[in-house]
Amino acid sequence: MPAETSVPAETHGHFVCDDWQESPLGPQDGPVRLARALVANTYSGAIEATRTTCAYTIAYTVPEDGSAPTTGFCTGIQLLTGTVAGRTGTFVLEERATFTPEGVECAFTVVPTHTADPLRRLAGSGSYTARHGERKVAYRFAHELG
Repeated sequence: MPAETSVPAETHGHFVCDDWQESPLGPQDGPVRLARALVANTYSGAIEATRTTCAYTIAYTVPEDGSAPTTGFCTGIQLLTGTVAGRTGTFVLEERATFTPEGVECAFTVVPTHTADPLRRLAGSGSYTARHGERKVAYRFAHELG
């Protein structure tokens, strides 16, 4: 008899950015400018979480003419306390994103934790596309609870 394999649940939802506090890091006069952003989000749908804690490191690519940067990439870690598939607990997402004048493309992955938390066996990944000026952002999240 073949072993049973678990198929990740493909789910969806939305999040809203509640707060974005950005500050420069290092020199700001070169071809790449670094910044740090401390962010709080509220999730609904597959993930239910209020006022998450998130920190991004951002690299802005400065155009040759020296005008304001509109492209770049960032990495982030987000701590969420909330509910996934009926289980309430805490988990961490690692995020990697690129951005253009049109918006942000981001992929995220659940970081394994070794705690006694009800969501300690949560595994999965997802993505979102955020268009500049849109407050509510749709996400996709494929996950298993283990």
